[in-house]
Amino acid sequence: MHNQEHSSGALRLVQRLLQGMLIGLGAVLPGISGGVLCVVFGIYKPVMELLSSPFRNFRTHVPRLLPVIVGAGIGFLGIANLLSFFLEKYPDQSVCLFVGLIAGMLPSLLREAGEKGRSKGSFIALGAAFVVILSLLCGLNVLSVTIEPSFGWNLFCGFCVALSVIAPGMSFSTLLMPLGLYTPFVDGLGHLDMSVILPGALGAIVTVLLLAKAIDALFNRFYSIAFHAIVGIVIAATLVIVPYGTFAVTAGALAANVVCMAVGVAAALALDKFNSRFPKED
Repeated sequence: MHNQEHSSGALRLVQRLLQGMLIGLGAVLPGISGGVLCVVFGIYKPVMELLSSPFRNFRTHVPRLLPVIVGAGIGFLGIANLLSFFLEKYPDQSVCLFVGLIAGMLPSLLREAGEKGRSKGSFIALGAAFVVILSLLCGLNVLSVTIEPSFGWNLFCGFCVALSVIAPGMSFSTLLMPLGLYTPFVDGLGHLDMSVILPGALGAIVTVLLLAKAIDALFNRFYSIAFHAIVGIVIAATLVIVPYGTFAVTAGALAANVVCMAVGVAAALALDKFNSRFPKED
């Protein structure tokens, strides 16, 4: 009996570590939100309780979530290096893979959004968020605004990373890719560049301290409306990052882009299937 308890405890530890690594991956990979994976794995509530009141919940929550936190760190920094290599060598194919990942995650995102029912307001929020973000990002593209990475922008990147954990469905790359900040930020993380990591960490910590309580309250009170608005943001930002021009260059480029998108969709659907095996916890 004791051995059985011990082995189930070890399995739980490995499961938590794996979940943490996937949440870390989700925080860096475009289209997959660390927050959504927290929701899917059933640990969003304890994570938000810890982030909202870290001192009050430290002793009760940290021992339980420590394997998740360690796993998230490994997944986050481990994948960043690999990503920066692919984004540099194969930018268009990488983006197409990410677009596929986002498209494949949309069904589970919509399912999570409708978990507490859908109202007319939910669809209005989705439509409004879609129109606002699409207009904003297209406007930036038309004006061809180019942003040079700096201390201030790295702070903003950290804000986006934290947002992708505390606001389910909000992938930090959603905001950074159309602004051209995603690749330099991931490159800096992958190469452990402190001029990127320190402002990024500072931005993330400040965001958590300032917004965790408010976002937690927002999702508790207006879950469906808030979640549908995020779905609208994700769809709009995804449409903007598709490298439309490269599809028409050669048949080879077209084939490579389509294959990468298909692989992304398949990977996201496989991840969703994997997630559904885990019982949700509160």
